[in-house]
Amino acid sequence: MSRTHPQPSLTGRRVLVVEDEFFVADDLVQALTRLGAEVLGPVPTRDEALDLLATAEKIDLAVLDINLEDEAVYPVADLLAAQGVPFLFATGYSQAAVPTQYRHVPRWEKPFNPQTLADALPALLRDQ
Repeated sequence: MSRTHPQPSLTGRRVLVVEDEFFVADDLVQALTRLGAEVLGPVPTRDEALDLLATAEKIDLAVLDINLEDEAVYPVADLLAAQGVPFLFATGYSQAAVPTQYRHVPRWEKPFNPQTLADALPALLRDQ
């Protein structure tokens, strides 16, 4: 007898997308929207992400590219961590390239399937 697994859902969740590659960001936004998320962004720079965090209402989780137009996203990650917001890195960087203090953060290595990544995000909320 086969068991059906419930479709992952992000209904009512606000998801920040910080990604400087337009097509990756667009595909990810579409995948998140299909799961019912309210997407903030995508924002392509670290400064825009920090500005959005300073002014946005509650954010439930975030997807961060590590390298944004030659700037590291780590200040955004630090602010999210301080606010208790779960996040993951969607990056071309290998695990070895990630600084030690961020090695515990879930990492999706590019290229990845945006829908598969979006489907995994509800588990990030449950792990809190």
